[in-house]
Amino acid sequence: MDTFLQQLVNGLTAGSVYAVVALGYTMVYGIIQLINFAHGEVVMIGAMVAFTVINLLAPTGLAPLAVVLIGAGCAVPICMLVGYSMERLAYRPLRHAPRLAPLITAIGVSIILQHIALMIWSRNIMAFPQIIPSRTYFIGGAAITTVQIAILAICLTLMASLAVLVYRTPLGTAMRATAQNAQVAGLMGIDINRVIAITFVIGAGLGAVAGVL
Repeated sequence: MDTFLQQLVNGLTAGSVYAVVALGYTMVYGIIQLINFAHGEVVMIGAMVAFTVINLLAPTGLAPLAVVLIGAGCAVPICMLVGYSMERLAYRPLRHAPRLAPLITAIGVSIILQHIALMIWSRNIMAFPQIIPSRTYFIGGAAITTVQIAILAICLTLMASLAVLVYRTPLGTAMRATAQNAQVAGLMGIDINRVIAITFVIGAGLGAVAGVL
């Protein structure tokens, strides 16, 4: 039973991060039926930007939590900009092209982002510095750390916030209308290009947070 509980904790922690990554994927697929193969690279860029900022700020004596928050605060807008650029430059011109064209383009964007990251951060193995002290708690024989608790709390908050956005706001209504029928949504006065761009931006922001986590 102890082993089961420990693996349950580990699975929930890892699974919650994967769920946040998947939300960005499914938002894009749901609204324009495109498998964004470059979404994994957006997650990676978020992690690496945060890694760079945290390494620069860690020796300055700032509070560890502030360092991590600043790192995440830099990663999110950069990934949002990357997501918007992908939609605007690579995917929007091919929105009405045969289905194979945007898929191949997505793979190409993925490869481009990979090699840009290699040029910036090299191909060496890197690890986040352990700057936040981690305490361990035992619940029924299973160990859970403060970092795991924070990951679970942040992921649940993001998922709940996204649900509220999609189902309780005008923007969410526009997203659901566009996903159901983009042409009819456009006839109803919805700016389709804006809605799709915002969807890419939100998905990229979620990917950035997942990369930091």
